[in-house]
Amino acid sequence: MQLISRKSIWSGTVAFVAASLAVGAGLRPGAEAVESLEGVSVGDAAPDFTLTDIHGEEHTLSEYTEEGKIVVLEWFNPDCPFVKKHHYHHDTMRTTYASFEGKDVEFLAINSAGAPGKQGWGEERNLEAEEAYEIKYPILLDKTSEVGYAYGAKRTPHIFIVDAEGIVRYIGPIDSESSARKVGDNYIDIVVNELLDGETEITVADIPAYGCAVKYVKK
Repeated sequence: MQLISRKSIWSGTVAFVAASLAVGAGLRPGAEAVESLEGVSVGDAAPDFTLTDIHGEEHTLSEYTEEGKIVVLEWFNPDCPFVKKHHYHHDTMRTTYASFEGKDVEFLAINSAGAPGKQGWGEERNLEAEEAYEIKYPILLDKTSEVGYAYGAKRTPHIFIVDAEGIVRYIGPIDSESSARKVGDNYIDIVVNELLDGETEITVADIPAYGCAVKYVKK
């Protein structure tokens, strides 16, 4: 793995945040409610949840952390172009997942699209995406949007990394490039490796996510 200096990461992050704010300025009407979500912050205890995946199997966050696992939560919408960037146009998520196989790391995709007609909604569409994108980890359906609201997930993709103590250690995008096609530094790779190495000070911890607004059930 190519080593990246902390100075380089910080410089790239500053540029990324500026680009993300520019992208956010062009959000379509109706996205303001998503932008106002508060949810969790880095350092908070991760809200526990139990959700069912597209194959009917239940997954409980605390069961993974009690096993000593770091959990990567990826807010997911198979039809969002920024999700397709990392699952279809590039193999970012396939290679990232594969790099941590056999280690105490669990990946969970969460789809909080809450009603028929919402982009990316439903078991059938997500089963198709699982096969087309060659996703090897569970895709969970948050049909009431409660888990998404609890975390304050604003984008697809939006990453929340929870350590083995159940504490949120990272909130942000998959990578440092807000383009729908280009790929930048892989933040998941950086953060998970630091956690596996026993680091308590994460190089990158809280970065504005870019992507599509989560298609929530309205409160």
